[in-house]
Amino acid sequence: MLSKLFAAALMTVAATSLLSAAGVADRASLVNPLVGTANGGNVFPGATMPFGMVQFSPEATPVNLKRMIAAPGGYEYRANRLRGFSLTNVEGWGCAGGSGDVPLMPITDAVEGSPSADFRHAYSAAFSHADEKAEPGSYRVKLGNGVEVELAAATRMGIATFKFPEGKPARVLVRTSDSEVGSTAAQTRIDAATGTVTGSVRSGNFCGYIGTEDRRPYYTLHFVARFDRPVTETGAWIDDKVTPGATTAEGGTGFGPKGFPEAGHGSGVWLGFGTGGGVRVRIGISYVSDENAEANLEAESRDGATYEQVAARARAAWNKRLNQIETEGGTEEQKIVFTTALYHALMTPTAYSDANGEYMGMDEKVHRIAAPQSVQYANFSGWDVYRSQFQLLTWLDAKQGSDIAQSLYNQSQQDGGRWDRWTHLGGATHVMNGDPAAAAVADVWAFGGREFDAKGALASLVRAADVPTKEDLSHDGCPVECVGQRPGLDQWLKLHYIPVGAPAWGPAADTLEDVSAEFGISALAGHLGDENVRQRFAVRAQYWKNIWNPNAAPDGGYFMNRNADGSWPVMQSDDDDDNDQKPHGFTPATGAGFVEGSAAQYVWMVPFNVAGLFEQMGGREKAVARLDRFFYDDKGAPAVTNAGPLHAELNNEPSIETPWLYDFAGQPWKTQQLVRQVLNTIWKNAPDGIPGNDDLGEMSSWAVFASMGIYPEIPGRAEFVLGSPIFSKVTIHRAEGDVRIVAKSAAADNFYVRGVRVNGKTSSKTWLPESFATKGGTLEFDLSDTPDKNWGVNRGDEPPSFGAQ
Repeated sequence: MLSKLFAAALMTVAATSLLSAAGVADRASLVNPLVGTANGGNVFPGATMPFGMVQFSPEATPVNLKRMIAAPGGYEYRANRLRGFSLTNVEGWGCAGGSGDVPLMPITDAVEGSPSADFRHAYSAAFSHADEKAEPGSYRVKLGNGVEVELAAATRMGIATFKFPEGKPARVLVRTSDSEVGSTAAQTRIDAATGTVTGSVRSGNFCGYIGTEDRRPYYTLHFVARFDRPVTETGAWIDDKVTPGATTAEGGTGFGPKGFPEAGHGSGVWLGFGTGGGVRVRIGISYVSDENAEANLEAESRDGATYEQVAARARAAWNKRLNQIETEGGTEEQKIVFTTALYHALMTPTAYSDANGEYMGMDEKVHRIAAPQSVQYANFSGWDVYRSQFQLLTWLDAKQGSDIAQSLYNQSQQDGGRWDRWTHLGGATHVMNGDPAAAAVADVWAFGGREFDAKGALASLVRAADVPTKEDLSHDGCPVECVGQRPGLDQWLKLHYIPVGAPAWGPAADTLEDVSAEFGISALAGHLGDENVRQRFAVRAQYWKNIWNPNAAPDGGYFMNRNADGSWPVMQSDDDDDNDQKPHGFTPATGAGFVEGSAAQYVWMVPFNVAGLFEQMGGREKAVARLDRFFYDDKGAPAVTNAGPLHAELNNEPSIETPWLYDFAGQPWKTQQLVRQVLNTIWKNAPDGIPGNDDLGEMSSWAVFASMGIYPEIPGRAEFVLGSPIFSKVTIHRAEGDVRIVAKSAAADNFYVRGVRVNGKTSSKTWLPESFATKGGTLEFDLSDTPDKNWGVNRGDEPPSFGAQ
């Protein structure tokens, strides 16, 4: 019984043996997929492969009955009921989520009322965490109705076994229309003779409740499900009508007038299998056609495939990826947190092309991948992942990074040249702000991904940055879903900043994101040898200075919104001296002009030219004083999450690059202390162990790098800035050359750096050159339990900054 199997404490991960039966390090045993399922981490605990198309995962009923969803990941740790097991999901996203397609629900009740009458709760079943086990590639739970569920996944197919109680009816609902945020169409067909269910659902609607721009369908999921037990009963429902004996159903839920599907709409079917015993189902999916879904199923499993076989293959695939980073030393807690973060960082983007190479493009046409590309990927939260997740996945697998960059380029070509900032499957959702694609593609190249059309991508990115489109000029979708790749581009080219009144979410924030995009283009051009483009965009990357107001507040200058005529909004003057103007009502706590943050949190967002930023602040000493106030409250206590708008929010992207800024200021011991403190407090082996949305692995990639003592601070380049490792030894296995990070003195209290050796040579620099990331080498730390204020403090030791040169 599952209840006996899982009687151990929930959060304990059994890691007594790290060797699998084949003698391979079973690092998957150190992964706890339930980390991040509470506190807004929004991850899912179900079965998936690294970057897999299928995420076979439980869909929970809402904890708060006034909400339409349990959580964007479909699952919330506090929930106590499940409404089905869906085939798709996305790791750690926000809004109301999406996907969650085609939940299957094993039931022992008769189907008398329509499941669509209340598809969030009807025919749901209770469950207990004591009867639940989540592992890489598999998931098991015993439901309150007595059914034991086992799920496993290959890349494009999933397998489930439902073990029904003896003497109880064995039925399975196929809730085809019930995607997480609804559907506009759904079709389902049962072939009872062969035990096959075929169907499709048309959905989209990511963030659709925020505005009408995304309240639309933009993908169709096709599926073929084959049951291994004779079908003794069929039935279907459409809206509130239930038809026993029917074998077809058609109809979506709709998205509702407010972007949420309304109760009473939808369709699906059910199958009966007599009473008691086990039922196995294999399911293939495709975003192209039913035929491709069937081909994917046959390519990845045979008729006799069992749950155990599929789960074992998935675990082996995860071990192959997780074993790319081997660690020694550290506590058991640190090993679990680190390995789980690596697991989450290697889930997304997801495979989108089928086994035959076909995929549905953003132009709603079928395309086929062309060599050297091996896979078309989907699901890119550009605003998040350009900061460190793309760097990590490319560093570990340059070929995969190349395929991902080519996927982005393919999407842009199919979408009229627009590089959308947040794409969900075949749809451009435009969510968030700025233009992250340039930095993301440059990240891939910098970290070794060279097998994509980089010159074509650069030319496309340059054109998008130089030539305004009608979407760039449009306010449609603004503020959250501005339809243009470069909203307000015409004014950017004229004024060299995004002014108040331009299409934007937050003009000041958009300006700061856009300068990182300009630097990304410059960096990519530099790597490709295009000196004219490199220099032109290096100059444009310095436009951040145009929204810097040195008189913004008593404690120094800040970035601010700016009017198109050059004035600061609502000004007042202490006297007749215009040079003494101060913005009326401005405080560093303001969110006006910013996105998911405040002026105090955005003041650091020039990661490619930190030296220039410090100069604007009045020099290193003043910058350090501001950093100290940013990370600590007036009593000296850490203020790194939920401490108010004047302090860091290391649970969200605008702040995550800031702990390393002390390296640029000649006080690296403060970076070492702060990063370790963050890792020890807000990252943990618990359901709330991820601080905020994991954002498709971005936050987890931060934790992976931070735990190794390195971080890719500069977008579009491969220099690492240094903290200190939590492990005594880390080995990163890469085709281009292994990286070894050694700190024999690493311990709980030993995190201050006394010295560093790079490839055997002593170094006082608080950073590593790009060649270390791309070619490999050995980094040795000498650590102590007290700060060494003589290492890494001299001019020239700090990481590079890139101005307009």
